[in-house]
Amino acid sequence: MAITVKQDRRVLWMLTIPMAVLAASCIYPLGFALNNAFKSSKDYILDRFGLPSHPTIENFFQACVQANLGEYYINSIVVTVGAVACLLIVSSLAGFTFAFLRFPYRKLVFVVILASLMIPVQVVLVPFYQTIIALGLINTRIGLIISYTAFFLPFSVYLMTAFYSSLPRELLEAARMDGASILQAWWHVMLPLGKPALVTLGILNTLYCWNDVLISLLVLQDNRTLMVGIAALRGEYTTNVPLLCAGLVLAAAPIVILYVVFQRRIVSGIAVGAVKG
Repeated sequence: MAITVKQDRRVLWMLTIPMAVLAASCIYPLGFALNNAFKSSKDYILDRFGLPSHPTIENFFQACVQANLGEYYINSIVVTVGAVACLLIVSSLAGFTFAFLRFPYRKLVFVVILASLMIPVQVVLVPFYQTIIALGLINTRIGLIISYTAFFLPFSVYLMTAFYSSLPRELLEAARMDGASILQAWWHVMLPLGKPALVTLGILNTLYCWNDVLISLLVLQDNRTLMVGIAALRGEYTTNVPLLCAGLVLAAAPIVILYVVFQRRIVSGIAVGAVKG
């Protein structure tokens, strides 16, 4: 038994080192940006990696004014909230349908949805852009909300289908015996039971929508979202790195806080769907 415990400890120590290196590689860019955001241009040129000798918050105010981050913040919040709400509703209904209902070509439709996960976004950019223009959705928030919903829906449907498949079918049959319709069974029974997966899915989709640049750049060309607006802080020939770092910190702060607070919920929600589905 003692030998087994020692072996387990050695394995844990062997895993700790590469995991610590991986964690450091993820944390370092955030620390670098946060550190340089409080430097002046002169301090950054003299010492890029040292602590700021004269910390200042002027870069944050200048980033808000120069890049118009206030308006871009509103755009990002509206688009993200709208897209996540649509994704949760549609994916929950679709997951419930694939998991509990029986209809012709159900498996084929589900396979087609899963197959769309393997198609890179770059492959469909041209027809996607032509469709957005034809529908008159260019430079509109609703156009970007619909775009995010379309691109992120396959994974959302897969996750909710995997979660609902882990629930006993007798729950739906009991609800139907009590006189509930299909929609009533979904609303009063399945939706509350799917809360863990829905919370996880909401957090993941929030990360995707908030951090997206490519789709947003195509749809909102004039009235940008936050991540696209940060690019305005880069100069054509030279870049004020402390100013750019300040903008990046302002843009990343909400999503980093969200992830830190709900990181256990994200992992547990994915594990439930993956193991039992």
